Amino acid sequence: MVHLVHASPGRSRFRVPLLADRTLDAHYVRGYVEAVPGVIRARLNWAARSVVVEHTEAPEVRDRIAAALDGLSASRPPRRLSRGQDRTDGADPLPLVLGVASIALVPLLPPPLRALVTWAHIGGTIRDGVSALFSRGITVETLDATAVTLTALRRDWMATNVTQTLLSLATFVEGTTRRAADDLLAHLMRPDLSDVWVEDANGRRHRVPADSLREGDRVVVAAGETIPVDGTVAAGLASVNQAAVTGESLRRSKESGDAVISGSVVEEGRLTITAERIGAATTMARIASFLRAALEDDRGMLSKAAELADRRVTITLVAGLAVLALTRDVRRLEALFLVDFSCAVKLGTSVAIKTAMGRAARRGVLIKGGAALEGLAAADTVVFDKTGTLTHNALDVSSITCLGSRCRGEDDLLALVASVTEHSTHPVAGAVVNLARERHLGHIDHEAVDFFIGHGLSTLVDGRSVRIGSRHYLEEHEGIDFTPFEATLADLTADGASLLYIGADGVPHGVIAMRDRVRTDAPAVVDALRASGIDRLVLITGDPGPAGPDLGARLGLDQVHAGIAPEDKARIVADLQQLGHRVAFVGDGVNDAPALMAADVGIAMPRGADIARATADVVLTEDDLDGVARTRTLASETLRRIDRNFQASAVVNTGVLIGAALGRLPPTLTALLHNGTTIGVLIAATLWGRDDRA
Repeated sequence: MVHLVHASPGRSRFRVPLLADRTLDAHYVRGYVEAVPGVIRARLNWAARSVVVEHTEAPEVRDRIAAALDGLSASRPPRRLSRGQDRTDGADPLPLVLGVASIALVPLLPPPLRALVTWAHIGGTIRDGVSALFSRGITVETLDATAVTLTALRRDWMATNVTQTLLSLATFVEGTTRRAADDLLAHLMRPDLSDVWVEDANGRRHRVPADSLREGDRVVVAAGETIPVDGTVAAGLASVNQAAVTGESLRRSKESGDAVISGSVVEEGRLTITAERIGAATTMARIASFLRAALEDDRGMLSKAAELADRRVTITLVAGLAVLALTRDVRRLEALFLVDFSCAVKLGTSVAIKTAMGRAARRGVLIKGGAALEGLAAADTVVFDKTGTLTHNALDVSSITCLGSRCRGEDDLLALVASVTEHSTHPVAGAVVNLARERHLGHIDHEAVDFFIGHGLSTLVDGRSVRIGSRHYLEEHEGIDFTPFEATLADLTADGASLLYIGADGVPHGVIAMRDRVRTDAPAVVDALRASGIDRLVLITGDPGPAGPDLGARLGLDQVHAGIAPEDKARIVADLQQLGHRVAFVGDGVNDAPALMAADVGIAMPRGADIARATADVVLTEDDLDGVARTRTLASETLRRIDRNFQASAVVNTGVLIGAALGRLPPTLTALLHNGTTIGVLIAATLWGRDDRA
């Protein structure tokens, strides 16, 4: 039974026996608590089996939290995906605090206590080094453990504690970064605890919590609301925006019998939906689950710096042991261990990466660390989403065609449609009105306009009945037959255009073809990526029909996948990776998030959904597709700079290593030369950052 064990203004601690189960998904539990209205933040204490909650001071908030925790305990919350889940729930500052305390106390303690405190302080590093040695071989952790152990064996207690404190600082920074990813994961796993309208068997409507929905419930969704379930429309008519889930640029008309998916937004009208998939089974929940799996799997994220450093640790250790065995000279061993090949590599790489990130930021690109640069430089395949990436989220009129004998030409048809649709908010209407204004066409008077949500509109112009909308609306609802013009319509749609149909007095009057507005810089970006070494360019789109293939042909892309569901975008990326390709994915929507996570490096457009930008490795801050090509070039230059820095430091440190092994260089001079090399690498990386020509 959940109970409150401590309370203060804006803060409460609840004892939750459920936390005795260590297999629970910590991210889900945090997200569940933080979804309660009024909760600011939640922290889990697994050892005490409690949840500490920061919240508003409204008196009912504590009761809501307690009720939610009771509900969580009574439900079947998900278990974690892997055994490696971190149980600390964030960075632990305690080792850093203990390190600072050790530095302050050691000079004041008698010798026996100095030794005891120091060995206790470095015990964790020694344990990690031994563990790394047996699990991954000789790594930087092994060298860290060797360095602090050697210093402690020389009874230099102050130097030992200072070194260990610096290592604790690095671990704390790493943990803080990991906590940021955990916060994102908790947000993704947060269940929807809001209320929705449900219609009962008698037709009465009442509000219920979204997490209480059951399969078969009739959910009522009004204009401006998000559809919470996957299901089938039982009643109603609406215009639905599915862009956040499928990436389709056009709204979809939904009526009785049509399927709808969670995450879509009803923009006009009202729908009553029979729920078929709820909770974790919905489309949006499956996307979140995919992201949860991807965020917990950090394989392949070992940076170039760490990899190079680990390779070079062996040189120092083997050389030291060989010299000690041959000379029995501990002083030479100390000098050798001061030659750390990994130091210049790690620090020089860090500065080079930060420099590159600064240069990119000045050019409108945010890069989330060295792994993103490494992935982009190594990529040989770039996969583009279509809508919002290669195209704008807008339409252009591509052609205007008269079909009826009373249509007097393009401008006459355009002026008619623009005059009737100018008060509509539909993107098709916006494209027509904008073109009419560009051509300075006059307004044509008409009677009041009747809007049929999701289909079209009707009015009278000079006594003629005018109908504008989809072919389905004009043929099925208005009886206007366009089949005599089938060949013309097929030619117009062959290049991927969408058609707006116009009828007058019961006969076809004309059609206006629309296409997604292609970014003007798209062809140049494609050429620049090929010039940078990209071998394969692929387009994936949720739009069905020929629009995607036509765009791919115009841009000279190698492969096009059209009508693709969100989960399948990630599958296509994975298939390319299985073939040995290193893949960069460029997208902007919620539906792109799984592919952004699955790719070796994900790139998000600036106007994309929050989740797309949160899961991407690279985020463009300016609506400029050329940022993709520029960042690819910068990434390649950065890795070449890192390689040159490593080669330079390796040459100098090898000379110092030989001098120390021969006994020609004392420890003091060895440290001076080694650190001088590191400083030189850092200066070179910093000066490179001042050159912003890339």
